[in-house]
Amino acid sequence: MSTYIAEAACVDPRAEIAEDVEIGPYCVIGPDVRIGRGTRLVSHVTVLGHVTIGEFNQLSPFCVIGGEPQDLSYRGAPTRVEIGDYNVIRESVTVNRATEKEDGVTRVGNYNYLMACTHLAHDVKMGDHVVMANGTIIGGHTHIESHASLSGNVAVHHFATIGRYSFVGGASRIYHDVPPYMLVDGNPSRVRCINQVGLKRNRFAPEEIASLSEAHRLLYRAKMGLQHAREILTSNAGGQLTQPVEILLKFIEAQHAGKHGRGRERWRTQ
Repeated sequence: MSTYIAEAACVDPRAEIAEDVEIGPYCVIGPDVRIGRGTRLVSHVTVLGHVTIGEFNQLSPFCVIGGEPQDLSYRGAPTRVEIGDYNVIRESVTVNRATEKEDGVTRVGNYNYLMACTHLAHDVKMGDHVVMANGTIIGGHTHIESHASLSGNVAVHHFATIGRYSFVGGASRIYHDVPPYMLVDGNPSRVRCINQVGLKRNRFAPEEIASLSEAHRLLYRAKMGLQHAREILTSNAGGQLTQPVEILLKFIEAQHAGKHGRGRERWRTQ
C-alpha cells in the first residue's frame, strides 16, 4: 500500500516517511522525524525534533511527540525520542525528548498502551507491554520495566523505577521505586501484596507465585532483612528462591542502596 498524507497535514519534505503510513488532517511533522511502515497518525498529531517512530503504531488526535524537555537546564541540544513498534498512543499524550543528563534519548519500547492524557517526561525509559491509564504522569528519568501496569491519575516521582509485572493503583503518589511483581497503592504509596492477577494472566507457574507471596510476607509483613529472608526462602521445603524471587531481592537491594528509596539516584550522591 502507498503512504497517505491528508491535504491539511503539514509534513516537512525532509522527514522520512515509510510506505503504508497514514498521516491524517492537521498533523504537523518536523524535518528530523522518521516514521516506520504501517503507522497511523489519526489527526492533529504533532511530532517535533529528532523522533523515530517504528512500525504499526497508532497515534490519536492531539498527541505531541518530541516536544522540548520541561527542564530549565535544557539549551536546545539535539536529543531524541525513540518509539518502537505496535504501540497505541491515545488522545493528548505527550512524550518529551531527552536532556543531556543521561544518553540523550527518551525511549518507548513495543506493544505499549498509553491512554488519554498520559505524559512521559524527558529521559524516560519504557520497556514493552506496559499499560498506562488516563491522566498518569511520569517524571523525568523514570524507568518503567516491561509488563508493568499503572492505573489512572498516578504521579511518578523523577528517577523512580517501576519494576516488571508490577501494578500501581489509581491516584497513587509514587515516590519510591515499585518492586517487581508487587501491587502498590496509596498516597503515599506502599506495597500491599503481590500482583497476583497480573502474574496469573502472564502464566507464571503456581510455584513462582507461591514463592513471591512468601517473599512478600517475609519482607513486607514480617519486615525481615534481605539476607534473613533469602536464607528462609532457600531452606523452605522445595526451595522458594525462584528466579522471580531472585529478581525481586536484587531489585530491593539496589533500592536500599539508593537515595530516598530510589535505587537509580545513587550516582547523584557521589
